[in-house]
Amino acid sequence: MARQFVVQLENKPGELAHLARALAARGIDLRHIGGVGAGDLGCAFITTSDDAATREVLHGLGHPYIEGAPVLVEVRDEPGGLADAAERLAEAGVNVCGTLMVGRKPGAVEMIFCVDDEAKAHAALHQTEVDEVGVPD
Repeated sequence: MARQFVVQLENKPGELAHLARALAARGIDLRHIGGVGAGDLGCAFITTSDDAATREVLHGLGHPYIEGAPVLVEVRDEPGGLADAAERLAEAGVNVCGTLMVGRKPGAVEMIFCVDDEAKAHAALHQTEVDEVGVPD
């Protein structure tokens, strides 16, 4: 799976369009995207078709960003399901830098997390790095 990028943007009209256009100009396909803005700052959470080229575009634009390997987890599709997964990560000392829902199936929501320590996240979510999917108890 592609790397995840959490990109800091100014929270003003056109910033997301500028990022998307710069990626498109390099032939980079957006595979997943989420975004949020609060106050003066915005943030885009993306996975793309070309990690190396994405890094080059982000450096060229001067956008601060972090990246990480995706941690894919099935979260119970019920009230508190995400809270349970987030609490497990917090208790393990793992910082969540971004999260994105990427699918849904009966009883579960598929999410990817960008975290500061993938190994700790896998352990906290009771998953192996090989299968990269676990359902918290």
